[in-house]
Amino acid sequence: MSQDMDICEDSHVSHTHYDNQSDGRNVCSGHSTSSSGRMCCSKGDHADCNEQSKVVETAKEMTTNEEEETEGPIEYKTASCPGKLENREETNQSCSNDFTDSNGNASSPACDWLDPSIQLNVPLADVDKVRCIIRNIVRDWAAEGKTERDQCYKPILEELDALFPNRSKESPPACLVPGAGLGRLALEISHLGFISQGNEFSYYMMICSSFILNHTETAGEWNIYPWIHSNCNSLSDSDQLRPVSIPDIHPASAGITEGFSMCGGDFVEVYSDPSQVGAWDAVVTCFFIDTAHNIVEYIEIISRILKDGGVWINLGPLLYHFADLYGQEDEMSIELSLEDVKRVALHYGFEFEKEKTIETTYTTNPRSMMQNRYFTAFWTMRKKSVTIVEQAAP
Repeated sequence: MSQDMDICEDSHVSHTHYDNQSDGRNVCSGHSTSSSGRMCCSKGDHADCNEQSKVVETAKEMTTNEEEETEGPIEYKTASCPGKLENREETNQSCSNDFTDSNGNASSPACDWLDPSIQLNVPLADVDKVRCIIRNIVRDWAAEGKTERDQCYKPILEELDALFPNRSKESPPACLVPGAGLGRLALEISHLGFISQGNEFSYYMMICSSFILNHTETAGEWNIYPWIHSNCNSLSDSDQLRPVSIPDIHPASAGITEGFSMCGGDFVEVYSDPSQVGAWDAVVTCFFIDTAHNIVEYIEIISRILKDGGVWINLGPLLYHFADLYGQEDEMSIELSLEDVKRVALHYGFEFEKEKTIETTYTTNPRSMMQNRYFTAFWTMRKKSVTIVEQAAP
């Protein structure tokens, strides 16, 4: 932990590097307004868990009068998964030796957490994932992350708002957000009046988003210390030790549209299902497409699940997550240039409507002496209708 490996600040790949190596695969199917999913536990994390059913579904009705909106929890339906608890039980036993004081009051001694017999062997990779999640919390759910959200999410939200000006509350357009992370972008899209579904593969992200969305009672309810493990490039001790209040809004009071859901699963496996063909009016990818083993497959699936005339809005770099994983049999990585990515998109029936470069950071400490910046590709593409594609064919 003392090694200041700020891999989240250097890239946006940390949790995906590790989580995508699990043997468990997740499937989420169903209509976009009420999606259901099954999440299998990875063999590495839950050796005794053969199957875990996990439906992550959030919904909140919007009334015609905003003043009449009611607050309520966002529902995550989760089946229990026992897993292995030997170490936890040993820890509890080590700390359960109660004693009685002179007044007859029972109390428990403080645990000796330095006792080797109760220490858990946590891999450094898992520590890094937790640190990255904490920084992602700042990006998505803290006032301090507003600058990054304005750089990344605001252009996407403005584009959706302009492309779907006549959204109907009776039949709102459906938008998919692969790689939804902690769910803030998907929630903001729902707030615009879309049936929004976030898709996320990382257990760490899913657990954390469930906690924030379901267990928040008020804005600023908790304080975290996201930079406390970063020993480099600090201007002062107070900068490193400063608390950050989360969340900056109360999710259940955000005015989300009925049908907002989070689906746990691998994007390729979940949305290759035949039920997903032509199911979405829009697909939004933010810092996502370079998480692919095969980016061509991602583009093909995005084209397949969009309706004719549907739009694909993208923002992000091409920092391919599996580019440097050498010697692993199942870690194929196809790394195309931006020019080739565009060519592939055209091949799968897309046409460009807007394109520009947006400069931004990713989970960066705004008070750090080091600021890594991305010059991300932002575009809006529209899927041609079948008749247009057939007419253009030689």
